[in-house]
Amino acid sequence: MTLSNLTSDLKRPASLSLRAQQLHSILLEVDATTCPGHYNFHIHTQKSDGKLTAEEVMLQAMDAALKGLAITDHHSLEGYWAAQNWLQDLCWRKGNQAHAPRLWTGIEINASLCGTEVHILGYGFHPDAAVLRPYLQGRPVKGGAYEAQAVIHALQAAGGLVFLAHPARYRKSPEELVAQAARYGIDGIETYYAYDNPSPWRPTPGKLETVKALAHGYDLLSSCGTDTHGKSLMRRL
Repeated sequence: MTLSNLTSDLKRPASLSLRAQQLHSILLEVDATTCPGHYNFHIHTQKSDGKLTAEEVMLQAMDAALKGLAITDHHSLEGYWAAQNWLQDLCWRKGNQAHAPRLWTGIEINASLCGTEVHILGYGFHPDAAVLRPYLQGRPVKGGAYEAQAVIHALQAAGGLVFLAHPARYRKSPEELVAQAARYGIDGIETYYAYDNPSPWRPTPGKLETVKALAHGYDLLSSCGTDTHGKSLMRRL
């Protein structure tokens, strides 16, 4: 019996959007070599606490020949919209010659899980979904909406996939946090993460094996990302 049996009776509150369905098939194949050379699902711009503009993110993604990415600013979609506008302009000018990476909607939301603050990532959701409006004000929410279960269900109701960001980075153990997040019906965890900010980027040994085992045990998807806050998509700072 796997740990996933603990959550087998949970159902998602809403079906996946088409963009999330497409992303789901990609996430099934994510491994330690996926990021940052092929995909990057954790990037911040100047619209939250990053140093890159959305346009610079897209230019670097093009230079690196990324297949796809998600801008995950804190409590904001402004960076995503700016990048989407940039892509539309590029495609208008170059058509089929644009060779642009796929851009998915993304966000990072603060939430309370097991009595500690964590970060929750959402991907592939409908950006105009009314249920997300409280989380798009540039700051954490308060009250019941701040609870992890509420955040998870809001992002899923918007058609998105939901992941616990860097699960080995909090005051509570990843074992405790992932177990509770799984009970709430989360879709996955950020398995491949560089906690020690190495150059070149690579998932942190030791923590990688722990988190990867939790993802497998709870039958969760794995994601990867540089959590870029600096001037390069190839690392965090």
